Amino acid sequence: MLRLYKLKDYNFRLVLVLFLLSGIGILLVNSADPSLTKRQLAGVIFGAVLMVIVSLMDYSWILNFYWIIYALNIAMLLLVVILGHTSGGATRWLSIGGSGDGFRFQPTELSKILLVLFFAMFLMKHEDDLNTLKTILKAVALIAVPLILIVLQPDLKNTITIAVVFCLLMYVAGLKYKIIGGVLLVAVPLTVLMLFLITQTNLPIINEYQRTRIMAFFNSEDDEYSEDTMQQENSVMAIGSGQLTGKGLNNNEVSSANNGNYVPEIQTDFIFAVAGEELGFVGCFAIVLLLFLIILECLRTGRRAKDRAGTIICCGVAALVAVQSFINICVATGLFPNTGTPLPFVS
Repeated sequence: MLRLYKLKDYNFRLVLVLFLLSGIGILLVNSADPSLTKRQLAGVIFGAVLMVIVSLMDYSWILNFYWIIYALNIAMLLLVVILGHTSGGATRWLSIGGSGDGFRFQPTELSKILLVLFFAMFLMKHEDDLNTLKTILKAVALIAVPLILIVLQPDLKNTITIAVVFCLLMYVAGLKYKIIGGVLLVAVPLTVLMLFLITQTNLPIINEYQRTRIMAFFNSEDDEYSEDTMQQENSVMAIGSGQLTGKGLNNNEVSSANNGNYVPEIQTDFIFAVAGEELGFVGCFAIVLLLFLIILECLRTGRRAKDRAGTIICCGVAALVAVQSFINICVATGLFPNTGTPLPFVS
């Protein structure tokens, strides 16, 4: 279960980058909402302790229970559908100790990691017949079950995130390019068709509030969607107002996005707006660079893994960080429709 490490083999570069980015996250959350600073700090400390414990465990031992991991994941997502806490029209949280003062967590966030672990073992075991129709259909069926449960919450952005990560895992596992090309030939037209149906018809393809956000993105100058686009527009202005070096953390400017409450949920989904306004281009560049270094270290570790499962785990985690960071920053800068995706290690 436990691995014997030589201290020189421990990835201190990755640990250092994680702590630097998490430290920036604490400063930004403190600036956005001081009441959440202790909670953010406690989360970082808890995450650090958990990181050390997990890093000492042999992932091969954990993967022996990959079907149990999959079953646990499905059970957890089913609990959300049955007993989940509803907020803002979505049922995505489980409450422990009561819905008032109790602890809430979003099982979908844990589900992403569990699915990476499960498919690392599943794809390694099917490495020799990965490119057969039977194995591909089995893998698609296995990912479809949690995706359906997440869609029901509804949670479109995590559905897309997990689907993209799954495709990347299949690629890392050795899926042939001709199969990837065939999937793209089908997927791209279907995506375009879905966007057309969402924007040009009233068919109930997605939840109404999700459709409103997409429509607001494509019709940002329409007065009908002015309230829906205000959050992103103010976020873009806040980022631009920071210019090169920013206005400084915890500044007292009345026009600040923090002080004026111009960007709702700025401490979570729009934390990048705080970075842009208070730390400027330099701060934003530092955050993107640190995220890139985390992804790079994950990929480098994956290349040195002892087997294909280890490589898939590392690449899966790198993909999760990359996809979530990309979506969050694109939303904060107005390049994607508004969706509630946190910025890893910062929000």
